Amino acid sequence: MKYTSQMVAKPYFTFALILLFGQILFGLILGIQYIDGDFLFPHIPFNVARMVHTNLLIVWILFGFMGAAYYLVPEESERELYSPKLAIITFWVFAAAGVATILGYLFVPYAELTELTFNHLFPTMGREFLEQPTITKIGIVLVVVSFVFNISMTILKGRKTIITMILLTGLFGLGFFWLFAFYLPDSLVLDKYFWWFIVHMWVEGVWELIMGAILAFVLIKVTGVDREYIEKWLYVIVALTMVSGLVGMGHHFFFIGTPGYWLWLGSIFSALEPMPFFLMILYAYSMVDKRRIDHHNKIALTWAIGTAIMSFIGAGVLGFLHTLAPVNFYTHGTQLTAAHGHSSFFGAYAMIIITIVSYAMPIMRGRPNGNSFQAQKVERWAFWLMVIGMLGMTLAMVAAGVEQIMLQRWPESGAALDFMSTQAEIIPTYTIRMIFGSIFTIGLISYFVSFFVKGPLPGEAKEVSS
Repeated sequence: MKYTSQMVAKPYFTFALILLFGQILFGLILGIQYIDGDFLFPHIPFNVARMVHTNLLIVWILFGFMGAAYYLVPEESERELYSPKLAIITFWVFAAAGVATILGYLFVPYAELTELTFNHLFPTMGREFLEQPTITKIGIVLVVVSFVFNISMTILKGRKTIITMILLTGLFGLGFFWLFAFYLPDSLVLDKYFWWFIVHMWVEGVWELIMGAILAFVLIKVTGVDREYIEKWLYVIVALTMVSGLVGMGHHFFFIGTPGYWLWLGSIFSALEPMPFFLMILYAYSMVDKRRIDHHNKIALTWAIGTAIMSFIGAGVLGFLHTLAPVNFYTHGTQLTAAHGHSSFFGAYAMIIITIVSYAMPIMRGRPNGNSFQAQKVERWAFWLMVIGMLGMTLAMVAAGVEQIMLQRWPESGAALDFMSTQAEIIPTYTIRMIFGSIFTIGLISYFVSFFVKGPLPGEAKEVSS
């Protein structure tokens, strides 16, 4: 580790992984409730479990991004972090606000929570993914502002690289688009229209810039490929991401009351969205092929390659599967949407955070060349269990989505089943999804175990003969 202030990333990574486990725990609860709706009722009803599951997803990914930025920016900028103290204060404020909000969801009826947090003075609550109390939303703004300020000052006072510029662009976008969480118009059409400015532009816009910057940083470190070569790839990927992602937001506007031209714009540009993810696969394998060092932290490279492949499958292939307007007419809101969401979040964002954690955490623990080979072997098992588990869950949700369409939405006569009858027919498929979800959980636990596996540490990285 070159700079002592990089240690600030450690609590962020640790807490992110704790929240990840919480998210998966509530995912398992939801999986059981799809099969047995009375499970844990009335203590944790389905709507509360889902709210906690999705909110933990957002918060742990933000913690992961913040930890990644605090680790890579000092090294890229060739100077210490502008204010390590501010970074620690930001951590505790964000952690306390996040925990308090989740506890509020679990122990206070949501209607009462709106009253306790004075939502009537400035209404923002009640929307999917934006269930946070207004006071929590304001806290998130303060956290993001202090975080971006800290990173910006570090970059401005140090070396500027393409990686830090792209990262900073993504971070500014993250903060800017969050402001739409405070806009709650009376019109339902306007509400949903601008709601997607947060949900889509985070997930299919600025988060992808952050992901690209992190992936480039790790690949430079574990392959030794010239920075100029990696940056050329990064330019192309980022350009395609922004062009397709910005206008591709139109695939969310198909049937909410917006003008008909969005059917064309959304279909055409969202059909282009798989391209940057496909390029990411070529990018990752090209870096491996041209690597100049054979780094001993091989599992970090495995996660990096896995990120490129799984993000293409989840965000690219499964996104395209139901993105065209004539297809989306039947598929929106079905389990096909869930299949796309789960696999893309895991492939693009969960895996890139695990990638930077697997590279950086051993260094922060005094192991510059990675964990022991025994630990990496356990982590490799964790990798495959998590990937197989997610692929199995995804295929099960695709099957459930097809069943849902055929039973509930496809028949043009009165032969279609109602929603609950359809759900009852899909329970066997939900059971298969639950099995693969359990496999994923075993993989996650194995990943945690790998941090405590001892053994002789690998030696110095060696040059690859040309």
